[in-house]
Amino acid sequence: MAWIYLLIAGLLEMGWAIGLKYTQGFTKLVPSIATVSCMVVSFVFLSIALRTLPVGTAYAVWTGIGAAGTALLGVILLGESAEFRRFFCIGLIIAGVLGLRLLSSH
Repeated sequence: MAWIYLLIAGLLEMGWAIGLKYTQGFTKLVPSIATVSCMVVSFVFLSIALRTLPVGTAYAVWTGIGAAGTALLGVILLGESAEFRRFFCIGLIIAGVLGLRLLSSH
């Protein structure tokens, strides 16, 4: 279950990272509330996952999911660069996350 909690935490991290763009410096009420809510719930799920998983592994996976997912959403939602080199680097992050999962004893 810890890995499921960690996945949820990572997905919520993507939500708040992208949400920051839409808050316009926390001047927009609804996006700001949604962003802060995603932040809090993401941290809650991360802390639950940390009951079982090593902190280094969990934190690396959480940030990896957030970083790779946010970069992909930036391309899809915000029109950011979609060049091959960018996707290659995102793939390296995903490979690292998968590697940590496969090598974990939990």
